[in-house]
Amino acid sequence: MPPARPRPIARAVVVAVVAALTLTGCSDELLSRVTPSAVPTQVPVQVSGPGGEPPVLEYPQPYDVVRAGSRTVHPGTGDRLETGEPVLLQMYAEDGRDGSVVTSTYQDAPAWYTFSPEALGQNLYESLRGKRVGARVLVVEQEGDVPVVLVVDVLPTRADGEPVEPPQGLPQVLRDPDGTPTVRVPDGDPPQELVVQPLLRGSGPQVDIGQVVTARYVAVRWSDGRVVDSSWRDGVAPQSTMIGIGRLVEGWDQGLLEQSVGSQVMLVVPPHLGYGGTNSELAEETIVYVVDILDARFQATDQVPEPGSTTDEG
Repeated sequence: MPPARPRPIARAVVVAVVAALTLTGCSDELLSRVTPSAVPTQVPVQVSGPGGEPPVLEYPQPYDVVRAGSRTVHPGTGDRLETGEPVLLQMYAEDGRDGSVVTSTYQDAPAWYTFSPEALGQNLYESLRGKRVGARVLVVEQEGDVPVVLVVDVLPTRADGEPVEPPQGLPQVLRDPDGTPTVRVPDGDPPQELVVQPLLRGSGPQVDIGQVVTARYVAVRWSDGRVVDSSWRDGVAPQSTMIGIGRLVEGWDQGLLEQSVGSQVMLVVPPHLGYGGTNSELAEETIVYVVDILDARFQATDQVPEPGSTTDEG
C-alpha cells in the first residue's frame, strides 16, 4: 500500500512546537530539527493462491489495522468496472483478531451487486474503482472492534470467448453492446433432440457435475420466438445452482457439462428434456436457451485454508 499522510494529531503537535520555539526566540538551526512524527508501519498481509479460489491469508494475529486501505494483488485484464453497472464478486473475509472466517461467498455462489457506493459501501467501492474484471484486491479496515481482512475477486458479468460460427438452420443470436442476447428463431420445425452449440468459447475450466454454476440466460419459445424468461432484465441476478443433479431441466444438466467457463452456449431443448410431463404452460414447447457461463466451482467448506499450502503471490 502507498504510505499514508501524517495524521492530523501529528501535524497539530508540530505546529504547536514550532510556535513555542518561535516565541522563545530559538534559532533556525533548532527549528530545522522539528519534524512530523512517522506514521506507524502497518504489517502487510500476505495473500496466496490462484485468483478465483479461496485465498490463503498470512498476517500476525491479532492484526492491528493502523490505517484502512487496499492493495491490488492481481490487476485483471477484462472490462473496467463502471459505476452503475452490475458487478459479480467473490468475497472472502477474516476476523483479524483470530483468523476466523467472517464471510465467504465460496461456500455458496458469487454475489451480484450494482457497482456503486450505495450498494457496496464507500470503502469497498473506492477500493474497486478503476479495477478490471479478473482483479483480486485486498482490503483491510476496522469495523467496530473487529479488524477485517477482506479479499475480493472480480468476476465477469458476460461471456467473453472466441466466436464460434453455428451451422445453418439454428436460431440466430445477436448481442447488444452490454452482452444482452437477442434470439431469432428460424422457420420450420424444431429439432427433436437436444442441440448444444457454443457461440463464444471461453478459456476457463470445464463445468463438472456437482459444481455450482453461475450463469445469465435468456429463454425463447421456438414456436413464436417469444422470450419466456431472462436474467438480463434490470435488477435480475444471474442464476447459481448445482449442475447435473436434477435441480435444472435435463437439457441444462446435459448441455452445460464440459462447457468452458466464459462461454456462451445455445441450448435447443425439446419438451422431453425441458418441461414435458409437467403442468407448465411450456410443457409442449421447445425452448431455445442462450446461456453465459460466468463461474463454476465446487462449494468450499467453512474451513480456513492452511497457511503455506500454495505459492505466495502477494
